[in-house]
Amino acid sequence: MTIPPTSDHPGQDPVSGLPAAARLRRRLHRLFEASLIFKAVFALVETLSGLTLYLTGSAAIARTVGRLTLHELSEDPGDHLALLLQKAADSLSVDSGRFYGLYLLSHGLVKLLMVIALQRRAAWAYPASMGVFALFILYQLYRYSHTGSPFLLALSAFDVLLIWLIWREYRDAIRPESR
Repeated sequence: MTIPPTSDHPGQDPVSGLPAAARLRRRLHRLFEASLIFKAVFALVETLSGLTLYLTGSAAIARTVGRLTLHELSEDPGDHLALLLQKAADSLSVDSGRFYGLYLLSHGLVKLLMVIALQRRAAWAYPASMGVFALFILYQLYRYSHTGSPFLLALSAFDVLLIWLIWREYRDAIRPESR
């Protein structure tokens, strides 16, 4: 006994009725939207961190880090993360604090602008975002070559994925007949 096909069209989902290619496009669009939300949250945190760093000054940052790491260092005086945070905060000069504050603030605002424009489907935002995120990747890889931070590699990989998703969205937007 054979099971009769549930659809007259091979490759068509029996539940949604959508062809496989349409289901894939829909899933990738959802991934694109989720990536934009993640990028927006990260950009907002970056913007607020930059603003805080710029406005509070390096002495306030050092005091705050000292208070936050006091308990951990009292339990484990050799805690690498707490010692690293204290060393970074103590070495932050007024000038470098303002520089990093402005850097984070501008970096976060540029990302937020790109994400908002993409969510509004502004035609200029697709190529502009791909260019901006490509420049961020280049800078992140440059920084990785000096720091060896795996976080920068992960962030760069996420940005590569996001550029690919933006390109797919842009391609579908300028070729509506492909839907």
